[in-house]
Amino acid sequence: MTEQTLPLAQRSAEELQQILADQRAAYDSLVASGLSLDLTRGKPATAQLELADRLLSLPTTPITPSGVDTRNYGGLEGVLELREIFAPLLGVPTAQLVAGGSSSLVMMREALLDLWLHGGVTSERPWSAEEKVTFVCPVPGYDRHFTLLSWLGIDTVTVPLLADGPDMDALEALVAADPSIKGMWLVPTYANPTGDTVSDDVARRLAAMPTAAPDFTILWDNAYALHHLTEVETPTADLLGYAAAAGNPHRAIMFASTSKVTYAGAGVAFLAGSPEVVAWFTGHLGKGSIGPDKLNQWRHAEFFGDADGVRAHMVKHRELIAPKFAEVQRVLAERLGGLGVATWTDPVGGYFVSLDVLDGTASRVVALAKQAGVALTPAGSAFPGGHDPHDRNIRLAPTFPGMADVTAAMEAVATCVLLAAAEKLAG
Repeated sequence: MTEQTLPLAQRSAEELQQILADQRAAYDSLVASGLSLDLTRGKPATAQLELADRLLSLPTTPITPSGVDTRNYGGLEGVLELREIFAPLLGVPTAQLVAGGSSSLVMMREALLDLWLHGGVTSERPWSAEEKVTFVCPVPGYDRHFTLLSWLGIDTVTVPLLADGPDMDALEALVAADPSIKGMWLVPTYANPTGDTVSDDVARRLAAMPTAAPDFTILWDNAYALHHLTEVETPTADLLGYAAAAGNPHRAIMFASTSKVTYAGAGVAFLAGSPEVVAWFTGHLGKGSIGPDKLNQWRHAEFFGDADGVRAHMVKHRELIAPKFAEVQRVLAERLGGLGVATWTDPVGGYFVSLDVLDGTASRVVALAKQAGVALTPAGSAFPGGHDPHDRNIRLAPTFPGMADVTAAMEAVATCVLLAAAEKLAG
């Protein structure tokens, strides 16, 4: 091991003081450079949005091959032709897939509200009538999931998210013992923020595990199923199929969307479940809707043509964003590798890199970056209530900035990580 890669914790007190002085000087230069960069949200870059600009000239006719006039009312389940394109991509039968508006998060909120006000297919009563409702949240996870739970007053309990999914030993013990645990969130493919994917073995255990609550529901947010960063397309485990085979057909509700595929603000969202769950969802949806934006759904169907058209489109996305992820890896490895002050994920899909710094320094890193003109997602965002008990996790989102800005932002992040680590280790 060379001195250059000797972990900081193994350096002498004199060396640490010198490193601290060096990093303070580097940080002062960083602040003086006047950066204004943003790595907070996983937004598509303008070049990615432009890939879908042919949508602006579609549809060529408002009438679908199945005879639906997309300008009119009706069709709560969504345009058949679009559902036929995305059903095989999401691994569900067309009849069990609903196409909705532009936001899968809205569909998640609607499903949660229906469970809260009326209960689900297997519920004995509305969730709001229960003495207590708890959700399991694998961490690190997606902050907006936690926000929805907090909004409804639902309690949370966490389990670690491992490379192949949630810690199943911990999860199975919790759900088998506590009837207040009514559900859990899970991003199955290229999870936010780690990029991990739920394995088939874990999905089978999720489908079959005994639960104290008869209406335990897994909200399976498959937001990144199509967002591959390599030529290998990681498949999503067939939780709906496994649950049906295990005798729990109504256990899972899947969500997905084209938000990062076509237009983030004008895409199409999807929901899938058992036939009974689909009827339950559309039945409640029909109380406040006479149908989705079928014109937008139909233009998407025309734009893609078929499932292979979606795959070809996603290759274009990969060509734009994979180099940015590679740049994140290069800078982190060159600046922080071997120093023992940080670890990070190297995802093969999705929109994020999860960075773990020295315990107790993530908040300091984010504050230092902000003062230097680099906006990062707040430390702890990947945990319910924004509370990371170790204060170590930071989510990085490199898709939106240009390549030069990705490089500059990551160099700045590395400097902030080193300074925060040097401060802690030097006392």
